[in-house]
This record gives sequence, C-alpha cells and structure tokens, in this order.
Amino acid sequence: MLNKWEGIVIKSRSYGESNKIVTLMTREVGKVAVMARGAKKPTSRLAGVTQTFMHAMYMVQRTSGMGTLQQGEHISSMRNLQTDIVSTAYASYIVELIDRLVEEGRPEPFAYDVLHQALHAIEEGYDPEAIALFVDWKLLPYTGVQPILHACAVCGEVAGEFAFSFSQGGFLCHRCFHVDPYIIRLSPRQLKLIRMFYSVPIDQVGKLELKRETKQFIKKIVTTIYEEQTGMRLKSRSFIEQLERTPLLTRKPSEDHEV
Repeated sequence: MLNKWEGIVIKSRSYGESNKIVTLMTREVGKVAVMARGAKKPTSRLAGVTQTFMHAMYMVQRTSGMGTLQQGEHISSMRNLQTDIVSTAYASYIVELIDRLVEEGRPEPFAYDVLHQALHAIEEGYDPEAIALFVDWKLLPYTGVQPILHACAVCGEVAGEFAFSFSQGGFLCHRCFHVDPYIIRLSPRQLKLIRMFYSVPIDQVGKLELKRETKQFIKKIVTTIYEEQTGMRLKSRSFIEQLERTPLLTRKPSEDHEV
C-alpha cells in the first residue's frame, strides 16, 4: 500500500553503505521509521528530504514491518535550523525529546502540532530557548507528569501568592506553603509565563522576548522535573549547556515584553 504522509524528520541514521533509516513524525500516523534506500548517495532524490528537521510530504510503500520511502516533496527545508548553531542546538533538543516521549504506531496530533509549530517558530527567527521551553512544558503529560497549574495543588485556591512545589506536583498558594519546605516562590509574571508555556499554543503567542534570567529560572524548574522525576537526560541538553558556557555564543538579553 502506498501512503502519503505529511511529516518532519526527527532522526536519521545510516544503514549499510548507502541507505538510511529515517524516523518521521507524521500528522497522519504519528511516529514511524522508514527505510530510505540509497539516501546516503549525494545524487539520490531522497538525500535532501531525509535530512533532520526536513518538513515534507512523504510517499511510503508499506505492507508489513518497516515501510520504504519512495519519494518526498519539500514543504520547508528549515535552512536556519541547519545553519545557525544555536537554532540547531535547540531544534535538536526538541526532536530528541519528541523521539524519546512519543511511541510509534499511533497518531499523536498534539505532539505533531507542538513539533511543527516549534520548529517553524525557530526557523522564522523566534527565540529558540523560549520555544524549547514551550515544548518542555507541553510534553510533560507524555512522561506521566501532569502538573497542577490552574490552582493550588492542595486546596484548589486560585487567588493570592503562589509557589511551585515539586513534591505536590504544581502550584501552592500562600495558605499552603507550609506543606512543602522546599517551595520555589513565583512572581505574578513567572506564574503567568509558566501557565502560558503549558497551555497556550506556540503559534498564538506572537514574538515573545524574555530576559535570560527569566528563561533560566523557568528552565530550571521544568528541567528538574524531567531529570529528577522522570529520569530523562538528553544528549542534546548537554550540548546546549556547553553553548551557554561559550561567551561568544551568548546572546544579549532582551527586555521583557508583556504577554
């Protein structure tokens, strides 16, 4: 059976001298691995469409087992993701996270939309670090963690001062601070941003610019959840941390814009 799927390449690895096994995140069938025969040859018509981050329409011959990629038609080659080292680093983190969290064999329209919106936002010049934060928060439910962010995790209060509690799995209001001695207090703006990262679609946010300190603070919370509560540590996270320690690649912080 010949299938036509819209997809994004999230992983590609060599198979033999000239072939590739390509993992696609597709709109129609979710995550799927396909064989791309001859794709390692520079002259192959599959060489370009099997590059990581490529967004294309793919024709896949599939009966049982792994399908075979017959052809692909570019939708977006994601040139910025391929050439800018900071964009590449955060895009690599996003596709690795998707690959780790999403199981093969079933449609995952939410995960596909998050991936699609995130990569296109970075390609269009949005802050890649902020976009990666959106992905981090939005994909938490795929780890089995569903933080309580709309109200106090203990009493359900929705007004007042709030803090984040790892032990309680979400926000605590000031009346319940005593429940956890290790709370992380939040300003109203930090509270608003975390809720936005978790619940607002990336393509509805606009050109969000945040101070580096703000991003680092919120990143620390969500990274702690992934690493300590789910045990996930991604290779691409280590590369991002190396970039952050490289002064020449550190971007000048922007002033916060209201969201």
